[in-house]
Amino acid sequence: MSIHRHAVQALVWGGWWLLSLALVRVYNQANSGLLFIMTVVAAGCWLASEGLRAWALRGRWLDLPPLRLVARLLLAPLLLAALIQVAVALLTAATTSLGWVSVPPNARPSWGARTGYIMNTTFMLWLWLAAWGAGQFFTRWRQGEIARWQAEAAKRALELDVLRAQINPHFLFNALNNLRALIAEDPARAREMVTRLSAVLRHTLAHSASERVPLADEVAVVRDHLAIEQIHLEDRLRVDWHLGAGLDGAQVPPMVLQLLVENAIKHGIARTPGGGEIGIAIAREPGRVGEQRLSIAVSNPGHWGPGADGTGLGLAHLRERLARAGGTGADCQITEDAGRVTVRLSLTP
Repeated sequence: MSIHRHAVQALVWGGWWLLSLALVRVYNQANSGLLFIMTVVAAGCWLASEGLRAWALRGRWLDLPPLRLVARLLLAPLLLAALIQVAVALLTAATTSLGWVSVPPNARPSWGARTGYIMNTTFMLWLWLAAWGAGQFFTRWRQGEIARWQAEAAKRALELDVLRAQINPHFLFNALNNLRALIAEDPARAREMVTRLSAVLRHTLAHSASERVPLADEVAVVRDHLAIEQIHLEDRLRVDWHLGAGLDGAQVPPMVLQLLVENAIKHGIARTPGGGEIGIAIAREPGRVGEQRLSIAVSNPGHWGPGADGTGLGLAHLRERLARAGGTGADCQITEDAGRVTVRLSLTP
């Protein structure tokens, strides 16, 4: 990278030196003194630009507030340009007195001309600083985009790994144990259970990285999930479905319904002596003017109060799934009435 930077610097300031030399020759003003002055100015600009770069990086100029940044961008090149012209005057006087170069008397600049030279040098350094700053901003933007996409890819990969590992181990353990018993007792029901378990696992792996999935798919996989749980819980688990009209084509974040049902079983049915009934109600409902909302309510026996989030309902993961889906405008409410807890989601279908 350093070699590349020095090559660009040599190209920029060497090009300026050659252009200045060509202009001098066009106007027939070439002499050793002018050649020396142009060389000193080109070398000085090269050193000044390197100094500006180091100064800006060390002082983190690009992170400064706009007014302070603009002040540095305007004043630093002016200061360095003045130093370059002072160096030119001193070196020219020294080399002239030693007889190394000659400057015609009529070519010696006045103070007004020196001020003009300072502004010309300042302008060149401003151009260089503008180009360098633009390159830095572009590099930062590109690195930021790369980092953002890498973080997004890592997040999605992590989410997929978490979801793959999130398949309730107790659910899977119980399903396999029940399957083992059914193979000998009821082969036909065992085959049905294998089919349902395969559907649940396939849905989890296939749709966990999606932002939206068809509601019909979610309902189907939850039915399979509940059928497997009913083999284990038997009469302790009863399900009451209420599916409203007009649900065709509705889309929901993946595994949202399954998360609610799993929590209802784990923290409602499993903790209630004698089990109970899970109520699942899904319907379209009117929202704001011209907007349709989808209401998903899952209820179970039990109790809920402050602090229950971390122990029962897994709302943190539910909210993360809703946030990742984007554009759902989801609202989550938890209520308790007459010994039953209801989690209700309202979102854009």
